[in-house]
Amino acid sequence: MDCLFCKIVEGEIPADVLYQDEKVIVFRDINPQAPFHALVIPRQHIPTLNDIADEDCELVGYMLKIAGDVAEEHGFAEDGYRTVFNCNTHGGQTVYHIHLHLLGGKPMGWPPYQETLKTPV
Repeated sequence: MDCLFCKIVEGEIPADVLYQDEKVIVFRDINPQAPFHALVIPRQHIPTLNDIADEDCELVGYMLKIAGDVAEEHGFAEDGYRTVFNCNTHGGQTVYHIHLHLLGGKPMGWPPYQETLKTPV
């Protein structure tokens, strides 16, 4: 399989790993968008959110729990943080192995992008 994140899971590509267990790996994003930016990825290859099966729901919930634990460990859980899943091209997904972005360490506004929408949502 030619998946970047699978190669990280297998140890073929190095990563700044913050946490790992039998289900997930958490590592720092190489292009951080906040003072703290890590990715929570499952060891199991699931390409997009659209590919999550019923039996994967517990794993996705576990990813969110681990994100909260990492936020606590790194001291920004109480101040707050953002978690984001991107899905497919329009959602901004660039690696087709589901991953949860964990961003913290600064106040974050809403909407996240300040661009003008050209078409109604």
